[in-house]
Amino acid sequence: MFFKRSWLPITALALLLGIAPARAEGPPDGPHVKASLVAETQSIVPGQPLHLALRQEIQPGWHTYWINPGDSGLPTGIDWSLPAGFAADGIQWPIPKRIVYGPLASYGYEGSVLLPITVSVPPKLDPGTSVTLSGHANWLVCAQICVPEESDVSLTLPVSAGPAAPNPRWAPDFAATRAQIPVPSPFPTEASSDGKSIQLKIATGDSRQLGDIAFFPLDTGAIDNMAAQRAETDRTGLTVTLARPAKAPALKSLNGVLTFRDTSAGADSPLQAIAISAPLSVTPAAMPMSGFGLVEALALAILGGIVLNLMPCVLPVLSIKALGLVKHAQETPREARLQGLAYMAGILVSFALVAGTLILLRAAGAEIGWGFQLQSPVFVTAMIYILFAVGLSLSGVFSFGDGLAGIGSGLAAREGYVGSFFTGALATLVATPCTAPFMAAAIGYAITQPWYMSFAVFEAIGLGLAIPYLMLAFIPGARRFLPKPGAWMHRFKQVLAFPVYGTAVWLGFVLSSESGSMGITAALAGLVLIAFAAWLFEAVKLGEGARRGWGLGFSALAVVGAVGLMLLPETTGAASSQVKAEQPGGLAWQPFSQERLDALLGDGKPVFVDFTADWCITCKVNERVALGDDRVKEAFRQKGVVALRGDWTRRDAAITRVLEANGRGGVPLYLFYPERSATGDRRPPVVLPQILTPDVVLEQIAGS
Repeated sequence: MFFKRSWLPITALALLLGIAPARAEGPPDGPHVKASLVAETQSIVPGQPLHLALRQEIQPGWHTYWINPGDSGLPTGIDWSLPAGFAADGIQWPIPKRIVYGPLASYGYEGSVLLPITVSVPPKLDPGTSVTLSGHANWLVCAQICVPEESDVSLTLPVSAGPAAPNPRWAPDFAATRAQIPVPSPFPTEASSDGKSIQLKIATGDSRQLGDIAFFPLDTGAIDNMAAQRAETDRTGLTVTLARPAKAPALKSLNGVLTFRDTSAGADSPLQAIAISAPLSVTPAAMPMSGFGLVEALALAILGGIVLNLMPCVLPVLSIKALGLVKHAQETPREARLQGLAYMAGILVSFALVAGTLILLRAAGAEIGWGFQLQSPVFVTAMIYILFAVGLSLSGVFSFGDGLAGIGSGLAAREGYVGSFFTGALATLVATPCTAPFMAAAIGYAITQPWYMSFAVFEAIGLGLAIPYLMLAFIPGARRFLPKPGAWMHRFKQVLAFPVYGTAVWLGFVLSSESGSMGITAALAGLVLIAFAAWLFEAVKLGEGARRGWGLGFSALAVVGAVGLMLLPETTGAASSQVKAEQPGGLAWQPFSQERLDALLGDGKPVFVDFTADWCITCKVNERVALGDDRVKEAFRQKGVVALRGDWTRRDAAITRVLEANGRGGVPLYLFYPERSATGDRRPPVVLPQILTPDVVLEQIAGS
């Protein structure tokens, strides 16, 4: 269940959740909750469900918590020890109360409460015998301080052959509690958000007789728990407006419980509860043109795409295409422009495929972001193969014609344009690990918008990536700076093979982090087969008869073998994702988890969080240049800054949620949480720039 028997981490979290220490009501040294196990009936019937409840008698002035505790707290849990054949369902949570203390609002229970649990009973039990049901209950109880408590609970009941008689002591309480358990909503429901608030519309019909309307969210951080909720009733239904937190995580649906009272039956009529689950749509109001909106996102996306051309993984590909343009510089302007348009088409089509896949997967519920494909060992291995084959072609080991991009250029009449198209596609593929300056905010904006807005932003990145080459193709004056074609081009083309090989080696490092030694060994074996296939193809392609047929056949078999090896890294499992300890003298990085961060912030410590991935070149540069600087290391030690690192090399939904909550669609992301202020308030995190320098980090630490 939710809790374990060790209370050390719970105690630390209780200190975090407790408000400033003060004198609490009740005796300080005794338990504040008396827990027991009660049953609705006096006996157990074989094969019939048994209705139990964990009863909590809570000391006046104290409270326990609902399934979503709100701004602070932990829900009650129970670890069962049941006889063979018995199985317990989860707790059924009755309507909670909204409990406000200072700047926090929590959801929980006061006084006496039953938490119902249904237990499945095996069909073969001997009537006349007795069965003991036991469990270990855990809860957090709070007033002005929070105290974790626990208790062993058990109940012994006889087994009866006939219908079980109601327990006169507890059956009425079960009936009253059951009326407080939410039932599925029978009404059509819609939820929409403008970024600052959520409008929940429920088609109840005439709702003007409803009162005491409140919404309790099931998802942490879905709404601002302290903000007032506004309910509007009319002849058609009910609309509830809920405020969103300032740093709200991305939501795909609104889930919770709506409570109300039918005032036509009297002001003291009981509260009723319905369970709400509605897809959350984003309204146009969420995209204001003042502040950061679509126009700004498109502008930043284009700028980010331009800067992508300078990234180490993209620059060799751009150089290859520029080399091709040298060949066409002396041709007609029309030819140069068509080459540029073909290159741009390759980029835009490839970006459309990547963006479309990202949008569809996110719509299906996957928690992924920019660069998601680099989290797949199969994709990384395929990229290694492609880059290695491109390098072999540049080195002259084999060729499919004069086109520099290779595949597809066998059509003589369209050879150059097809080559330009595939070079653009290759530039897109090698650009996906990178998040250039200006791109982070644009991507963070894109993944929270409707699909057509997201698509436009991603295509703008592709347009920016194509712009430098388009300028060379469409501006004759720019082509004057290109050297004249000559024999040097053949040698320069061979030189360009080596940075392409280098990119393949770097992807090998990424693959080793994702799949370990077996994954990289399989990929290296695949490269041997690729090299053999390329050599054999070049050796026999101009031959005739059976020799050529056998050669091409063996070449194809080698490629098939390499593809088979490409699938091996996915089946071998991921390499360990544990954060490796820094070398002596470096920062002592700890693995990131939300629980660890909350515990550190509860202790008032300053925390620096680095969200990174092995395939993120910008991340690696920042780690070496900024975070590896001796002055930064010393500042961390002097200020007592705890360093947490979230590794997004392999897919991690928890890290994805943090990225989205901070307006990012990918790594890097750097968050600095200053130490607690003099008044004891927790200060919000500082989002550092995507490109770090030692001075930027030192400035934040010094000002904390």
